[in-house]
Amino acid sequence: MPTTLPVTVEQHVRARLVTADGQGPERSIDVTLRYASGDPLAVQLCFPGSVTVAGTEVTWAFARSLLDEGLRTPAGSGDVHIWPCGRARTVVELHAPEGMAVVQFDTSALRRILERSYDLVPADREDVETAVDHALTALLGPDEGPDRGPGRR
Repeated sequence: MPTTLPVTVEQHVRARLVTADGQGPERSIDVTLRYASGDPLAVQLCFPGSVTVAGTEVTWAFARSLLDEGLRTPAGSGDVHIWPCGRARTVVELHAPEGMAVVQFDTSALRRILERSYDLVPADREDVETAVDHALTALLGPDEGPDRGPGRR
């Protein structure tokens, strides 16, 4: 049975950091949007260290379906909220223990990464079982993943 190697697409965009817990003025920032076919249910926003509290690159991963929904209507719960802001902008609100950030994107940039992701893996074709296996391995480590653990070595 042939296997397909995972493919990752990246898109570098400018966004507007509206607020980071009220600290400092609004400013333009570089963000990398990423989608990996090996993790088909998620998209990632990667922020450079120059805009993070820790001073290191920070990556936020969340459901691709959340981004899709948030382009049309307010969506999200917990740490990530997304909503349209007029016809040309979309707001992504991120909550972490260190604080909160509100980032405004051109909707066309977010739509473009979604379209590219759906070209790689259509919405109804995600291999959920493999995605869950990868997520559990990343969370638990390679020696404790779903096919390992006690008695499964």
